[in-house]
Amino acid sequence: MTGTQRRRQLIEIGRTLFAEKGYEATSIEEIAARAQVSKPVVYEHFGGKEGLYAVVVDREMSALLDMINSSLTTNRSRVRVEQVALALLTYMEERTDGFRILMRDQPVAAAEGTYSSLLNEAVNQVAHILAGDFDRRGLDTELATLYAQALVGMVATAAAWWLDVRQPSKEVVAAHLVNLCWNGLQNLESDPQLASEWSSAADS
Repeated sequence: MTGTQRRRQLIEIGRTLFAEKGYEATSIEEIAARAQVSKPVVYEHFGGKEGLYAVVVDREMSALLDMINSSLTTNRSRVRVEQVALALLTYMEERTDGFRILMRDQPVAAAEGTYSSLLNEAVNQVAHILAGDFDRRGLDTELATLYAQALVGMVATAAAWWLDVRQPSKEVVAAHLVNLCWNGLQNLESDPQLASEWSSAADS
């Protein structure tokens, strides 16, 4: 096995073990044993468990970001929202181990390569899109980040639920998520009030 092949093998083994057991519960000994090599071979390629983990996370983040970025090829806002939701669901379906790694406990040094950091980036992108839309409609652009947090959180939570049940199909899930997101955005009130405050105002 060439050095490149060995490195690829160790990455795949690490990916599987990190997904199954998490970072803390996975040991260099177990990685080496499953690859049928000595521990120094793992250290030679990655410098240790943290180095291997960083490579695995980086590859998963790149794969997911590539899928999301490739989905943003249209200027039609609703279609972009649909494609981003579908890209996340497709990534989870095709690279379930990778998604579980991004969701799991991670070493402090890997804080920049986490699912939460990815979601923060998604929030920033969605907030930028919404700010332009709010400005055109005369809505408060400073609230775009609040709405972006809500939208991304809704999609992420529903997607994590879907990962376990896998029903209905990802296309149906994406359609319903966008149905809720889009129709809600289309009918935003410029100055929403709590329903309980309406009752209080009527009583006074």
